[in-house]
Order: sequence, then structure tokens, then C-alpha cells
Amino acid sequence: MASTLSEEQFQCSICLYSFKNPVSIPCGHNFCLECIKRYWDVAQKSDCPLCKESFGSRPELRVNRTLKEITERFQSLLKEMPGFKAKRPIISLPPNRSGGEKEIKIKPLQTRIKKTQEQYQHMIQIRIRKTEEIKQSMELSKRNKEREIQASVQAATMMVIAIERNQALLIEEIERKQEVAEKRAEELLKEISQEINELQKRCSELHLLEHTENPVQLQQNFLHLDAPMSVKHWADVRVQSESYARTVRRNFSKLVDICQELERKLCAEEVNKMNKYAVDVTLDPATAAGWVVLSPDNKKVSMSYQQWRTPLPDDPRRFDSCVAVLGKQSFTSGKRYWVVQVGDKTDWDLGVARESINRKGAITVRPDNGYWAICRRNGGSLYACAGPAVTLHLKEIPQKVGIFLDYEEGSVSFYNTEAKTHIYTYSGLTFTEPLYPYFNPCIHDNGKNMAQLVICPIEAGITVDPSAR
Repeated sequence: MASTLSEEQFQCSICLYSFKNPVSIPCGHNFCLECIKRYWDVAQKSDCPLCKESFGSRPELRVNRTLKEITERFQSLLKEMPGFKAKRPIISLPPNRSGGEKEIKIKPLQTRIKKTQEQYQHMIQIRIRKTEEIKQSMELSKRNKEREIQASVQAATMMVIAIERNQALLIEEIERKQEVAEKRAEELLKEISQEINELQKRCSELHLLEHTENPVQLQQNFLHLDAPMSVKHWADVRVQSESYARTVRRNFSKLVDICQELERKLCAEEVNKMNKYAVDVTLDPATAAGWVVLSPDNKKVSMSYQQWRTPLPDDPRRFDSCVAVLGKQSFTSGKRYWVVQVGDKTDWDLGVARESINRKGAITVRPDNGYWAICRRNGGSLYACAGPAVTLHLKEIPQKVGIFLDYEEGSVSFYNTEAKTHIYTYSGLTFTEPLYPYFNPCIHDNGKNMAQLVICPIEAGITVDPSAR
């Protein structure tokens, strides 16, 4: 019997000694009669010290005579065991157990108090470290804010300078064109004035010739005045005000080009800065759908060329209908960045997904289902899977897509890493659970879209974020 019993079975969880006058309370737990009375007196309510079940009124207590007899018999058996006195007794009886009111033993409670204090100190240290982490994060955020403000001021200054420079060039060109127009107008007016003077002179001479009686002189003078003049056909000369709208539009187009170039430079700087948040992402085979194939290093994924494959073990983490796989790493804080080569694939999805997504049956990729992704379909434009989809009008289709996650900021951004241009950003989000990289190579399309999605290696010299799990 003794070999199958242990100390805990005959020990009161309040005083940590063997039962004295054990009683059973309605939830089924046992305590010393005096221990549970004092516990309820101090607690001022009737509940179980172990399971915390609460009783509406204070239960009537009666000694469990069967448990008392078993406890006493077990103690007797222990005393009869050879070498019992040399060993630490499994059940310790306090010296003053023989009579009088039972006293709560100090030493066992001190041990429990010390252990509880250690637990609290450990909890305090965790919270102190988290406090420092939050303070450091806020300090870093403050420095980032100042840096971004400075960068925005610099960008705005550059844009203002560009606008002012183009405005000056535009004004200069308009004034030059106006000078040309005025010079031409002056020349035309001068030429018209000369012709008017000549015509008026002939009119005067003809008026005088009217009164000439000498036929010979009359004929000679008339022939002279009637000779053709070298004049313009002014009815064919078009006179109109100079319009500078085309000039303004052309210069505005130049300004737009300058602003776009500035935006590209700023975006390129932003992409370069993201490299310091690069993480070494790998694919998680436990989440891969049955008809996708992963490379041995878990860096590449494509759809199987075979129609049927050996069924994979059922796993709640595994996609069963969607041609998809998640990254092995999960992110619960900070900034993370990784790059995926899509090449010339005609169909694909990329983004992030929260841990609690549904992975069984038909899946609609959109934010309210826990996905923040972009996709390409049928070799056409890219779309943001925003529910409804948003068409992304890009100058060029990316060969490599960078995904940047800012957990605290609540944003997921996508970039063309080779052109260093921005594709799309989900912003104003609130993340409350782990996020995983999301990949979908999509099905084959009559021999097309058979290439792999490839997680690009981290660039040389870039430090991997050690906080990524």
C-alpha cells in the first residue's frame, strides 16, 4: 500500500502537513478542519483555495472519518518501515499535534512565500525589461520621426527649388516669345504705315492731276501713279494673340517629370534603408498545400508538374485547397523586409497573413480575412487584394517584389526592388497577432506560369534582424 501512495495524497494544501480532522468541501477537495475554517475567516468568502469554486453560503463541515482513518493507518505503516527514522518522513507531524488548537506551520509557508516572491521578482524583471524596450522603441521612433521630418523638409525644399527654377525658366520663355511677337507686330505696323503713306501720297497726286488740262502731262503723270505698288495682301496676313498654354503645359510636363524623378530618388533611398530590416525568410513545409513543391532549402515554391502526389499528413496549419504556403518565420513587432523574385510569372500572390487565417477550403485573399497581399492575373496588371481589388497602374511589371512590414506602424508596403519604385501600401492597420509571409505560385496556365517564386538571398553586408523568429 505504501508503495502506491504519496505524501501529497494525505497532505493539507493550506498547512502542507498531513491531515488533522480532514473535511471534504462540496467541490471534492480535502483540508484540515481548522485550516479551512481559518482560511474562510480571513478570506471573508466561501470558496475553494485550490479550484476557486465559490459557494453561495459557508458549507457545513464534518470530519471525513474514512480519510482520517486512512491517513492514520498510512502514518503507522510508514513508522514500521525499516530505516524510517533515518530518512526524512514523507508526512511530517508538528510537535504540538497531540493536543490543543492546531497552529499553522511557519516553515512550509515561508518556503511558499519565498517561492512566490521569486516568481513575482521574475515577473517584475520581465516587465522592467519590457518597459526599457518600450522606452527604447519610443526613443528610436522619436529619432526616426526627426529624421523623416528632416528628409521630408529636404524633399520639399528640393521640390520648391525645382518649381521655382522651372517657374523662372517658364517666365523667361514666355517673355522671350512675347518679345518676338512684339517685334513682329512692330515690323508689321511699320510696313503697314509705310504702305499707308505711299497710298495717301498717290491719292493726293491724283487729286491734283484731276485739274490738269495738259493731255500729255495728264497721261504721263497718270501712268506713273497707276503703276503697281509692291504691297502685301493684308487680307491673307493672319493676326492673332500669342497663346502660352502649350508652353505652360510643356513646362508643367517637365516639372512633373522632375517631381517623378525626385520621387524615384526618394523611393530608392527608402528601399535602400529597408535593407537593414532584412530577414532570412524560409518556407514552412507544414503549411504547404499538397500540390505545391518546395525546394530542399525551402526558398523556392511552384505548383507540382504531376497531377497526383502522395497525400501529405493532415495538419491544421496546412492549406488544403488553396495553392499556397506560409513562411516559417512569424513577426509580432518591429520592421521586417524580404524580397521575392516573381520573374515573368503570369499569376502569383505575395504578402503577409495573420496566424489565425482559415487554411481549409476556398479562400478569398483580402484584409478582412487576414491577408494583405498583391497579385497578378493572366499576365496582366497587378492588383491590390483589398476587397474589392484595386488595379495598380505601373509603368513596368516588377521582376522582384520587396515586402516591407512595419508592425507597430500598421502598414504593409510593396516595392519594385530593381526599379526602386513604390507599388502599393496597406496603411492604418492594427495588428494583434503573429504575421507570416504569404506565397501563392498559382496554377499552371496551358504551359505558362510554371516558374517558381524564389525568396531572394539577403544582400552581402546586410545584417539579418535577430529578433525575427
